[in-house]
This record gives sequence, C-alpha cells and structure tokens, in this order.
Amino acid sequence: MNSIAQFKESLAQSMPPQDISAPLKSLWYDAKGNWRQAHAVVDQLPGPEAARVHAYLHRKEGDIWNADYWYNRAKQQRPDVSLDDEREELLLFFIKQAY
Repeated sequence: MNSIAQFKESLAQSMPPQDISAPLKSLWYDAKGNWRQAHAVVDQLPGPEAARVHAYLHRKEGDIWNADYWYNRAKQQRPDVSLDDEREELLLFFIKQAY
C-alpha cells in the first residue's frame, strides 16, 4: 500500500490487507468504525509510533486525559486539528514510512 487512495480502496474489504504495519492496521479498523479492534491492535505495542496512534484513538473516544498521556509517550503534543485531519496525517506518515 503506497497511497491514501489505496488505503481507502482497501476499506471495501472485510479484512485489512495482510502486508500493512500494525499502526496502519489500527487506522484501518478505525476507518471501518471498529474502535475496539483499532485499539486492540496498538494497545500493547511499544514505541512512539504505536503510542501516537493510541493517542489519536483516545482523543477520538473523547478521553482527552488518556490521549494526552499517549501523546506524551509519543513525544508529541495533542494536535490542534480535526480528527479527520489527524487521521490523514497519520496515514501519510505511516504509508511513507512503509516505502
């Protein structure tokens, strides 16, 4: 997967592509409306990338205190953008990282 367009096309499928990273898989489930599965994918993963997606998910959930905890673990501040814009930024970052 090398573009947001391909990511969005994959949402027509019932399962995420097998060859994508865990952060992208989490974002895939989020885009499909399955917050719990999106959270389960990144919940126990180490590292700042997983923490960044984890933060986004808690922000989306409305749990700002928990989101800020995860933004801090990712060494970032909560962005001052819409959730849709944040998801797009995350998608771009993780798609570029894969190539």
